[in-house]
Amino acid sequence: MKSNDLAGALRNNLGESIVLVEHCNQLTLTLPAEVLLMTCQTLKDNVSFAFDQLMDVCGVDYLDYGASEWSTKHATNRGFSRAVEPMGAEHPSTWTGPRFAVVYHLLSIQHNHRLRLRVFVPEDRMMVDSLVPLWPSANWFEREAFDLYGILFSGHPDLRRLLTDYGFIGHPFRKDFPMIGEVEMRYDAAEGRCVYEPVSILPRTLVPKVIRDSNRYLQTEGEG
Repeated sequence: MKSNDLAGALRNNLGESIVLVEHCNQLTLTLPAEVLLMTCQTLKDNVSFAFDQLMDVCGVDYLDYGASEWSTKHATNRGFSRAVEPMGAEHPSTWTGPRFAVVYHLLSIQHNHRLRLRVFVPEDRMMVDSLVPLWPSANWFEREAFDLYGILFSGHPDLRRLLTDYGFIGHPFRKDFPMIGEVEMRYDAAEGRCVYEPVSILPRTLVPKVIRDSNRYLQTEGEG
């Protein structure tokens, strides 16, 4: 099934009001959180779609989406020349939508087509329905999104952190999470256990050093 045929089938079954965008020959369907479970049930059971596999679930943080505060277009020929200090919002963010979203990637083996779903979640109630009852593969994917972004999945059978430690504070894939973290862990021999303490690393910007002093860039007499 071609993307145009899939788009037409989606509009016929889900209504003309759906937000459907095609990019890089793949369709993205944006829908409200309250109809996610019902829509996914249709996408799985309707023979026109037959999306029998959920390939991936991930969170997205749109904080400062599209903004750029580093000068990266030009470099001097003397070495360290960019991203040393912030230069202000060179390209400020124009994003006006909700900050967080959950993105799903579906695959239909029968029809050999793919579909991306996007569901925005408000910051004051970061919760969507779990898709584990439809696709068991959603189990660990949703736990990962909960761990890294703090998004809750209603109806999940075992929503616990997956990648971080039990006592981890915060959600490390949020864009306002500090690069050095909030706490660090070490083994305390006196207490005979692991303890958490404020991080001792000084915050700094790590950037690659651009080397421009090279014979490849030098012109000899008679050239130019």
